[in-house]
Amino acid sequence: MTISNPEGLAVIVDPYSSGAFFAPAFAEAGVPVVAVVSSPAPPEVYASSYRPQDFSQIIIATEDLSEVVNKLRELRPRCILPGCESGVELADAIAPLVVEDLANVPEKASARRHKGDMAAAVAQAGLPIIAQICTNDADEVEKWLYQADLIGRDLVIKPPKSASTDGVTKVPSCEDWRKIFNEMLGKHNRLGILNDKLLVQEYTAGVEYVIDTISYEGKHSISDICRYHKIDNGQYMAIYDSMEWLPPTIPVYDQIVDYACGVLDAVGMRFGTSHLEVMLTERGPRLIEIGTRPHGGGHPRFCRVATGDSQVDRAVRYFTRKGSIPDSFKLITHVLVVFLICRAEGTVSNAEIFDGVRELHSHHFSVINIRNNDWLEPTKDLFASLKLGFVVLAHEDRSQIMADYKLIRTLEQQLKLNTKKTNIKA
Repeated sequence: MTISNPEGLAVIVDPYSSGAFFAPAFAEAGVPVVAVVSSPAPPEVYASSYRPQDFSQIIIATEDLSEVVNKLRELRPRCILPGCESGVELADAIAPLVVEDLANVPEKASARRHKGDMAAAVAQAGLPIIAQICTNDADEVEKWLYQADLIGRDLVIKPPKSASTDGVTKVPSCEDWRKIFNEMLGKHNRLGILNDKLLVQEYTAGVEYVIDTISYEGKHSISDICRYHKIDNGQYMAIYDSMEWLPPTIPVYDQIVDYACGVLDAVGMRFGTSHLEVMLTERGPRLIEIGTRPHGGGHPRFCRVATGDSQVDRAVRYFTRKGSIPDSFKLITHVLVVFLICRAEGTVSNAEIFDGVRELHSHHFSVINIRNNDWLEPTKDLFASLKLGFVVLAHEDRSQIMADYKLIRTLEQQLKLNTKKTNIKA
């Protein structure tokens, strides 16, 4: 058995998005950090979050993992953790060969990344799931639709290995699902992965919750729970409108947490951070998906404002043995993330309307990437939302947050877009 070194360095695989917070957190605890990257350059959607200066060494993985494994064995790390979705499979491949005692269940690795295998593992564990099929055969889909009594019903089609709602498409009952299926099949998603199969699901309504966790020795610690509000934007489904941190006193806490912990067990999660999206339907909780890495989009730093803690901080405390890991959390202030949404295309002519956002009473942080002469397109996924911008509101009075949220949406509606592509910024 390969044993981790409790005095060794930490390894972060693809330390992008919220995975970038691991390095400074470990450094503050006096632990050096090595990066393992799955490609010489990060995927474009993650490039802005990459901080190579934070690492004592950067190892580039190749198809032959033996070189990476041998280098890491020489370094004798204390842990190997994925930083974002693109690093999940690589971390799962090398961890059992380097830190076997701190690896997740190898036989269930595909269930921690592939959405079809994920759902199958959850169902095999006896937990209810959304009705779905994963295939590259449209005829097989049609046969399944008849068997599942879903003919003439709203559907969802999505890639099995995308991230951040990339490619998640709602197909209303009146539209041709075959056309959309065939258009998406064989395309590359925004992480550069080929959609060799597609997941077709029953469209499910309810309240969507995100449960963020850190697992250690097979135990699961709940670091925070948020409620997503998503909307449709034309043909694009699951566009993020807002995300709000909730207290652990919500009436459905036990119901969704018990289900989430069951999912973690089903996919073989024993060590590390996870991000679960669960829809609470009238029939009970149903898994949308799980990402066995930190909640992205900079979530940990805003979670610290809401709860005084984060899943990244808890993971570092566990692997450095510096501090305790509570089972749950406390909400110390109200926090809401407002995602900017563009509903049409055009060239911006009055971007200055957002200048006053930083003066809002509950303004905590904001990134607004809208400038005059920019060409904007309708927001279609979370990657597009984060590129456009978002505002984090934090205040002890929730009513103040909601008032500021409404003002942001009012400003958004006043944005002027010229549909002629003139004077477009390069």
